[in-house]
Amino acid sequence: MLKPYACHPEKTRGRLIPENYSTFRTAFQRDRDRIIHSSAFRRLKHKTQVFVEHEGDYYRTRLTHTIEVAQVARTIANHLGLNTDLAETVALAHDLGHPPFGHTGEDALHELMAPYGGFDHNAQALRIVTKLERHYADFDGLNLTWEALEGIAKHNGPVISDRGGSHTVARREDLPYALAEVDAMWDLELASNASAEAQVAAVADDCAYNHHDLHDGLRAGLFTEDDLCELPVIGECFAAVDKLYPGLDRSRRQHEALRRVFGVMVEDVIAVAQNRLESLRPETVDDIRSMEGPIIRFSKPLYQNLKAIKRFLFTRMYRAPTVVVERKRVTTMVNGLFPFFMENPQQLPSDWQGDVGKALASGGDAEILLARVVLDYVAGMTDRFAIQEYHRLINPDL
Repeated sequence: MLKPYACHPEKTRGRLIPENYSTFRTAFQRDRDRIIHSSAFRRLKHKTQVFVEHEGDYYRTRLTHTIEVAQVARTIANHLGLNTDLAETVALAHDLGHPPFGHTGEDALHELMAPYGGFDHNAQALRIVTKLERHYADFDGLNLTWEALEGIAKHNGPVISDRGGSHTVARREDLPYALAEVDAMWDLELASNASAEAQVAAVADDCAYNHHDLHDGLRAGLFTEDDLCELPVIGECFAAVDKLYPGLDRSRRQHEALRRVFGVMVEDVIAVAQNRLESLRPETVDDIRSMEGPIIRFSKPLYQNLKAIKRFLFTRMYRAPTVVVERKRVTTMVNGLFPFFMENPQQLPSDWQGDVGKALASGGDAEILLARVVLDYVAGMTDRFAIQEYHRLINPDL
């Protein structure tokens, strides 16, 4: 049974374009299904999580990461009496706006788009679900509910805030243009918290990547089990496995230890959320939105331990020499593709030429609007397609 402070589908603020209700799905289930069937969701299969997609079949891709986040989000939301469908919806959509090559591609596009309104993958996800998915007869985008759009925009916390953060701005006029456009159409209350369901999706993201990046780093040989045993939480989990299963083979030992790390994170989030909910006693979802800080979060001790783990991963994995070499290579590709299409927009596919024509006919804003069309195209590329196009159009030898 849903708690009073959960998002109840019958109380949704609705959709920007009104639609008839489904006879067999709630509003949030319909949102979830539209995301799963979207083109952008399918493309996540060939987009980087940490390792470029072609580097190995066993490493997480952006799609497998997203599925893991959705699973964790459903587990946490269900235990807390929240709407599991909305939590899953936000989790499934949270990385739709990621460009090829993961955060490396995002960093490159952020610099390239600085003169044209900026780039942020959360904002780009909103652009995808409100404009770029063009399959329905009655509207562009997926016409998601207000609660789903709010969750995509704010799952990491308030977007307009003076507290700082990777996805925050101090002033409304500094919003990435893609987010500003959606907020102008429908006020997403960007200075407040998101629903508890969206907050669950954000914490589930942390749980998933902290867990699977350890797995993938071990598989890639970037560090060893002994290295991990020096870290908080992880060392205790390996020790617990060794006590229960002495002599366990390496692969099973790794799996047993790291799934316990996963369990520690999820159990901590649930315990903290239950304590805060019992203490603060919110009565509605708007009570959640107006709180000082998130209701769903890690405990302070575990948060500090996770910071130590993230520092380790940053040094030993995200900035490992082999990863840095690949980062430089794919940055060169993004830095080549964007200006190439800016100078040669006729090289964009035929079904993009309508947007190109509108941009070029817009007078003084033509360059800005063309840059945004080019961004949409490049950001939507998969790793393998971006590499293929760079080799075909610019440099076959890189």
